[in-house]
Amino acid sequence: MKNTKYQAAKDPNLSREAEKYERPVPSREYILQVLKDAKAELFLEDFIDLFVIDDDSGKEGVRRRLRAMVRDAQLVCNQEGAYRPFIEGKDRAPPPYVIRPRQEEFVNRDLAVNAAIKHHHLPHEWSDEVLEEIKQFDIDIPAEEIQNRQDLRALPFVTIDGEDARDFDDAVYCEPLKNGQFKLMVAIADVSFYVRPGTDLDNEAYTRGTSIYFPGRVIPMLPEILSNELCSLKPNVDRLSMVADMLISKEGQLVSYSFYPAVIRSQARLTYNQVAKALEAQDVAEIGPHVFKLYDLYKILLASRQERGALDFDTIEGVLILDEKGELAEIKSTPRNDAHRLIEEMMLMANVAAADFFIKHEALGIYRIHEGVRIEKFEDLRDFLKVRSIPLGKAPPTVKELNAVLAAAQKREDYPIIQTVVLRSLNQAIYSADNVGHYGLAYAGYTHFTSPIRRYPDLLVHRLIRAILDQQDHSGAQYAEEDLRAMCIHASHTERQADEASREVSSTLKCGLVKRHLGATFSGIISAVTGFGMFVTIDDLLIDGLIHISSLPSDFYQFDAPHHRLVGERSGRIFQLGQAVKIRVVKVNVWERKVDFVLA
Repeated sequence: MKNTKYQAAKDPNLSREAEKYERPVPSREYILQVLKDAKAELFLEDFIDLFVIDDDSGKEGVRRRLRAMVRDAQLVCNQEGAYRPFIEGKDRAPPPYVIRPRQEEFVNRDLAVNAAIKHHHLPHEWSDEVLEEIKQFDIDIPAEEIQNRQDLRALPFVTIDGEDARDFDDAVYCEPLKNGQFKLMVAIADVSFYVRPGTDLDNEAYTRGTSIYFPGRVIPMLPEILSNELCSLKPNVDRLSMVADMLISKEGQLVSYSFYPAVIRSQARLTYNQVAKALEAQDVAEIGPHVFKLYDLYKILLASRQERGALDFDTIEGVLILDEKGELAEIKSTPRNDAHRLIEEMMLMANVAAADFFIKHEALGIYRIHEGVRIEKFEDLRDFLKVRSIPLGKAPPTVKELNAVLAAAQKREDYPIIQTVVLRSLNQAIYSADNVGHYGLAYAGYTHFTSPIRRYPDLLVHRLIRAILDQQDHSGAQYAEEDLRAMCIHASHTERQADEASREVSSTLKCGLVKRHLGATFSGIISAVTGFGMFVTIDDLLIDGLIHISSLPSDFYQFDAPHHRLVGERSGRIFQLGQAVKIRVVKVNVWERKVDFVLA
């Protein structure tokens, strides 16, 4: 039973908010009162629970209101994402919010990124202390350091990344054994050797938490001398690495593993498309025989993945193509190929081994956890599946049960709708010092070990492993449990912030593109249905816009939540999730990232 003491309906200012907004959210005064009564900092999720808000538009409204109150110096949001009242004289007011002129239509990548930097207060310049610190780095690896490591330079490691990748933090090598097992070696850039705990560089990397990727631009977690040079596993140069050396059974199970610092020399920089084409054409000369051995192991790991019931959503991603002005010119869909999946499976094995390393040593560690279906979404999911004659038990499903639901529905016409609703019912994965497993991947223990160039938690995992292996290792570190928990909270926050900033830039650029098509007609798919209308994604552009309920054909439409649809009372006409529609673009606000459609 939820605590309803502060539910939104009890807001004294509810009627005032209802006059101003079609979907009213708790007033600023009510939010401040709740914080005063709580006598503690509250997260967005806390407010949503206290206000008993279950719909997506209501949750988004609360999120926006909290951010507006921070902007107006009524609240303060700390690094972990918790809110408290602004204290006059103690807290520094945020910079004034600049409203862009309505007539300004031009938007390019740099304008959009700069707006996101200001909006999220993203650190993007290096301090003088960091710039001074990185001057000490030498392009040559000290001879004594090589002597202290395993020398793997003779092994044919390769990197496989996207065409535009500049930082190569993982290289792979595979060797089949006579007993049918595989020796898999995943070498990861040894960032921990260069970035030592407590330095100015380390503090800056911790603050950033992650690299943030935009179309054609990145705000890196580490300076380029490290991310693109010293730590990047470029071909035909010596590079320091941390190696996960694993033995994989012929059934795809992790039999044993070891971790150790090494020096490697990647023998080739391959791309996903290059590898996928060579695998399909059986062109050994193009990518080398060892990649085909990796592919043999991949097929075994893929079968193991399907056996344990890991979720695998078939989502479409779009690559934003910019013109010479930095404006969005087109969006290309990018289907994943076998080369993407191959590298993903190898990284998954290394991450599982790293998590198991902490468990086996009964040591403090950082885990990447995923808690499955959100409790507050479970009843909605079950009702949604029930009306489609798909049974779901009374308790939240195991990952195998949920995967079975998806597998059974895969040939149905409404499968895209089912997949969308299932995906939206899941919790987000986060970092934690407590291992509760990873629901989506169906792992009892999982962490992030494979990307220390761009993710701070991975760097922490490297340090923790090294400290367990050798307490005298200067690249290792031990942390108090309380500090580790705080680091996990901060890492989860910076990850969400980076994702939000990236989405904002993409949405702004997309709005700039669609504004050049005002009045045009497109085909689209209904991607969300709410009480105030429905969102439609344009097929070719992968851009979302709103068809407000007031613009639908003359009728009174009821929102049928379990079916995710709007139903006309007189006509019986139905608009539902996943339905194909023709729309016309009627209004675009680029900087607020809002697009309005009407039915064509």
